Amino acid sequence: MAAHDLSLQLWRERELLELMLFKLETLQMFLATGRTRWVGHAANEIERVSGAMSDGALARDTLVVSVAETWGAPEATTLRELIEAAPTPAWREVLEGHLQAMTELVAEIGELKKVNEQRLREALRVTQEAVAGLGIATGAYDTSGDVVRDGGARFLDTEA
Repeated sequence: MAAHDLSLQLWRERELLELMLFKLETLQMFLATGRTRWVGHAANEIERVSGAMSDGALARDTLVVSVAETWGAPEATTLRELIEAAPTPAWREVLEGHLQAMTELVAEIGELKKVNEQRLREALRVTQEAVAGLGIATGAYDTSGDVVRDGGARFLDTEA
């Protein structure tokens, strides 16, 4: 029964990884099209999925310990090691399938994350260049980390 529960948990984690990939692709589309209005919301959604993935990893680790005990493997075992300890070829195949799919999803997520980070850096650079081109001082930081601004007008005066 513990092995079945582990397999179900691995399916849930795969679904979360696919959801993460979807959220990152959505963010990439917003960045690519310049629709920055929704970037904050997309980032929040990515954080929510990331939190759910952390919870899922804890549940998985607990189930791996339980299955390892049932299969006579060391308690502190990895999924890869658990595959080797599987009592039947069917369980090896099931767990290998999960591991392979999750490994591929993680690789895709890593690549998409790199692309998104690059696009965010480019957007920041373009914004800084645009502000610099306006001839408006953007302020500086003092030794305590507070922003030092001049008294000049801004695009939006919030001190009035």
